[in-house]
Amino acid sequence: MTTTTDTTYRIKGGRVGVLLIHGLCGTPVEMRYVAHGLARSGYTVHCPLIAGHGGGENEIKASTWRDWLTSAEAALDELRKECDVVICSGLSTGALLSLMLAAKHPDKVQGIAPLAPTLWLNGWLIPWYARLFRLVRHNWVADLISFPDIEPHGIKDDRIRDFIRKALTSGDSSVAGLPVTPGRAVLEHHRLVRKLKGMLSAIVQPTMIIHPREDDYADLSNAWYLQRNLKGRVDMVVLDDSYHIVTVDRQRHVVVERMLSFIDRLAGEFAGKVTTAATASIAPSAA
Repeated sequence: MTTTTDTTYRIKGGRVGVLLIHGLCGTPVEMRYVAHGLARSGYTVHCPLIAGHGGGENEIKASTWRDWLTSAEAALDELRKECDVVICSGLSTGALLSLMLAAKHPDKVQGIAPLAPTLWLNGWLIPWYARLFRLVRHNWVADLISFPDIEPHGIKDDRIRDFIRKALTSGDSSVAGLPVTPGRAVLEHHRLVRKLKGMLSAIVQPTMIIHPREDDYADLSNAWYLQRNLKGRVDMVVLDDSYHIVTVDRQRHVVVERMLSFIDRLAGEFAGKVTTAATASIAPSAA
C-alpha cells in the first residue's frame, strides 16, 4: 500500500492571489521557486496537491481528470476567501486545469498564466509511435501502456537535471513525482483536452502564455493554438533556453519576472476599476 504525501503549501500575502497547479504525475515542489518569487512581491500563493497525486501509480490510475479539476476548484475557493483578485497558473497539464477554472468560474478568476501548456505530446523527445496513443479510447487498453520519464526529464540544465534524476529514482514521489506516467493517466489527460477545447471560446480573461521554444514534451504549436482560440487578450512569452519544466529550468527567473509583470498589471487594472466604481458611487447627482 502506498502512502500519499500531501505536499500542498501556502504563502500568505495580500489580497491578490496566485493559484499554481503542478503537472501530471508531478508535485507542488516543482512550483516552489516560482511561488516564492511571487510571494516576495507580496502576493498570496497557493500550491495544491492535485487529486490522485503524491502517492504511487495505483493512486493516479484511480483518479480522473474530473477529480483533478475538483481538487483545483477546492483550492481556488480556498484562495478566494483571502483574495479579491486571483490569477490561475499551472505547468503542463496544470496549465490546462488553470484554463478550465477560468472557463468555468469567470467570476473567481481574473487572469491566467499557463506555463508550457500541453494539449498534445508532440515535443522533440516524443517518439512517433507514442503519438498513436491518441487512438486509445478505453481504460483497459491504456492500462497496457506506460510512459517512463526519460532523459532529459524536461530539464535543460545539467545540474538541475541530475537532481531530478536522483529524486525520480529515490522512490519518494513527493519530491519529483512518479518516474513513470501510467497510460490511464495519459488517457485522462486526453479526455481533459477534449473537454477543454470546447470551452476555449468562453475564456475571456487576460492571459499570458509562457512556453519554451525547445520544449521536449510539448511543441510550441500548443501555445500558438491557445493564442488563436482564446477570446481575451493574450500575451506570448517564448523562452529560448529551457525545456518543458520551465518552473525549475535555466530560465525560471524569467518565468517569475514575466509573471510578476503580468500580475502587477492586472492588479493595477483591478485597483483602477475599484477606484472608478467607488468614485462613481459617491459622486453627487446632477441638479
